[in-house]
Amino acid sequence: MLELLRYDYSIYALDAAYIRPQLAAIHFIVENDQVAIVDTASYTSLPRVLDALQSLKLTPANVAYVFLTHIHLDHAGGAGVMMQAFPEARLVVHPRGAAHMADPTKLFAAVGAVYGPEAARRLYGDPTPVAAERIIAASDGDTLDLAGRTLTCLDTPGHARHHLCLRDTRSGGIFTGDIFGMSFRELDVEGRPSVVPTTSPTQFDPPVMHASVDRILSYQPEAVFMTHFARVSDVQRLGADLHRLIDAHVAVAERERDSGPEREARIVEGLWALMDAEAARQGWRLAPEQWREVLRSDIEINAQGLHYWLDHAAPTS
Repeated sequence: MLELLRYDYSIYALDAAYIRPQLAAIHFIVENDQVAIVDTASYTSLPRVLDALQSLKLTPANVAYVFLTHIHLDHAGGAGVMMQAFPEARLVVHPRGAAHMADPTKLFAAVGAVYGPEAARRLYGDPTPVAAERIIAASDGDTLDLAGRTLTCLDTPGHARHHLCLRDTRSGGIFTGDIFGMSFRELDVEGRPSVVPTTSPTQFDPPVMHASVDRILSYQPEAVFMTHFARVSDVQRLGADLHRLIDAHVAVAERERDSGPEREARIVEGLWALMDAEAARQGWRLAPEQWREVLRSDIEINAQGLHYWLDHAAPTS
């Protein structure tokens, strides 16, 4: 059954059903029958997006923009098929990502090298290019007009150098992709969310990530809309937690800088210890084996990113 989360200001979140429930959200901003879709998950999400549009009494022709926060394929893997389905839409992406959307061959090949060709094809399908004339390479401060509603692009690197956030000037909300971390609803305690940074390969940059988080906080948004997962409020508290945990992730990595072949495995162990402490601090109600399952793949990916960062960044001390 399709579940569409409905928020104020005609903002909606759709569970993309990517890998597991409540992992990836596709957001809709609706204004006078025009729609901006924020992130796409994978190609398998298209039927759900079409069903969501129908439930809102809208058609594919009502989609004005498909906005990508960045081109990692859990955010952009469905862009090609969605642009085929939405004849009036323009694809909005960071200038560093635009060429990869016009010719996604290398992007998909890189994912295949990590996961294996068969697993990558199962998750993301085959590369589907987007015609270059339908792509808007959006820079910092560029605006999109959604039937008179202004959406502003914010260059927010630190997770990836091709990362944009989207600020909705009507609601004040910011669609944060991965730069404001991940907040999984299974970990909420009486509606109080937690946050975990994402340090995935290959462009994690701690000082730049801190600066991007501060930029988001400077707008004092009432809520942020996260791809992982959906709307959260109490943004200033979460931002402070995120700053603390970025530094804690870096500290875990730095302790293992000289650990040799076992370094990545030791970073994984250190991150689990950090999450044990966070579970106690936040009062997570799930049993440890349950919350570990929620975070397992992200802990492994974060460790990979920290391992890569150690090889490509100068020591912090």
